[in-house]
Amino acid sequence: KTLPNATKFLKTIVSFGKVSPDQKEKVEQNGLSIYSWSEFVLKGDGAEEKYELPPKEKADICTIMYTSGTTGDPKGVLISNKSIITIVSAVDEFLRNSNEQIREDDVYISYLPLAHIFDRVIEEVFIHHGASIGFWRGDVKLLVEDIGELKPTIFCAVPRVLDRIYGGLQDKVSTGGFLKKTLFNVAYKYKQGNMIKGSKHEDAASIFDKLVFTKVKRGLGGRVRVILSGAAPLSNHVEEFLRVVTCSHVLQGYGLTETCAGSFVSLPNNMSMLGTVGPPVPYVEVHLESVPEMGYDALSKESPRGEICIRGDTLFSGYYKREDLTKEVLVDGWFHTGDIGEWQHDGSMKIIDRKKNIFKLSQGEYVAVENLENIFGQAPNVDSIWVYGNSFESCLVAVINPNKQGLERWAESNGVSGDFASICGDAKAKEFILEELSKTGKDKKLKGFEMIRAVHLEPVLFDMERDLITPTYKKKRPQLLKYYQGIIDEMYKSMK
Repeated sequence: KTLPNATKFLKTIVSFGKVSPDQKEKVEQNGLSIYSWSEFVLKGDGAEEKYELPPKEKADICTIMYTSGTTGDPKGVLISNKSIITIVSAVDEFLRNSNEQIREDDVYISYLPLAHIFDRVIEEVFIHHGASIGFWRGDVKLLVEDIGELKPTIFCAVPRVLDRIYGGLQDKVSTGGFLKKTLFNVAYKYKQGNMIKGSKHEDAASIFDKLVFTKVKRGLGGRVRVILSGAAPLSNHVEEFLRVVTCSHVLQGYGLTETCAGSFVSLPNNMSMLGTVGPPVPYVEVHLESVPEMGYDALSKESPRGEICIRGDTLFSGYYKREDLTKEVLVDGWFHTGDIGEWQHDGSMKIIDRKKNIFKLSQGEYVAVENLENIFGQAPNVDSIWVYGNSFESCLVAVINPNKQGLERWAESNGVSGDFASICGDAKAKEFILEELSKTGKDKKLKGFEMIRAVHLEPVLFDMERDLITPTYKKKRPQLLKYYQGIIDEMYKSMK
């Protein structure tokens, strides 16, 4: 019914489920054959011809993986056998050098989509070592429960999940009473100080680990020893907090589908790499290329900055049926990532900007929107923020997912009644969040044109159902603009 022309080409249907007599009759009326899986398997029994699998070559395409489509249509990334083998070897080498080799008794919880390179590569590392993989139930609200049940030893996360864990822990601390709060703060300061001086996390405050921080570790199942964050930048304050309280290594990595995931990973027990994605992984070459129009100089002696370019066997073989796009990003063997990085003196890389995500305001000023979202995302009571501006306007506006508990507490103290959605629509609530953003912006010494001048408070989190974020919680900017266009127009109109 759905595809009437299918019968011109389709001859046989194999169903993984059972096939009812009705289905069989309908299919055969159209001149096709249909088998259940069990019937189909029997077809091979007693076959005289034996088929050998074709030989596999290193350059053969192993998989076509699609990009998230944050800036446009998703692209089919051709990944070869060689790329997968190289990245698995690189992760192995990195972990071995860090004395954190994957063992057979290691357990990984998979909740990121398998159609995402981050999860795919980690699973292949686990399969290579014969270690265990557990799959979540598919409900983000039950993820912590699933972690408690499976008790993973390695936990890979995207920043939004770690932000939620951080927010939950902060809430427990602030509502835990004076004694508990004081003990936690003393323990935190003491352990953080020792880690900054160079102590390994397990030696920095072993008594406080037993008294205070094991409760946090138990919340993640009790056995986690490595937490790896990727897919988007992790805020400094969240990374530092989790490094201190989780009793495990918290490492930030960077890579793209086109580089087969991990191209950089920060080193364990190294607080100086906080806020960076660490040095390049083995088997990968990196250089920076100047971007004069954005004021980035790759040859600066003080702070070399520029577009990150990557070369090596982890690279993709091109975009599926898009040779034009392949030529744009692959130049002389170097893949141009579109991300702006800054080399640190210790050889680690700091991601500071995105080449494409810049707005030019009507007064001619350029605004690096991702950098601003990272800064304003640290404001109290802001769970998620999307910043927008264009060359016809002189200022920036934002759509914000406010923190529900924080905003409801504020409403109670300020005589604003109603459910969460009606509090979000209240003018005083918008003023309150604008003040919080303004304080944060001033603390971070932002320029006047980088400040947010109007906000819309969105009670419903940016989600995949409305196609506003990718499965790894990256914002889909064109879709956000389309969805909130009317609200943005209203915000700009109200300021004139």
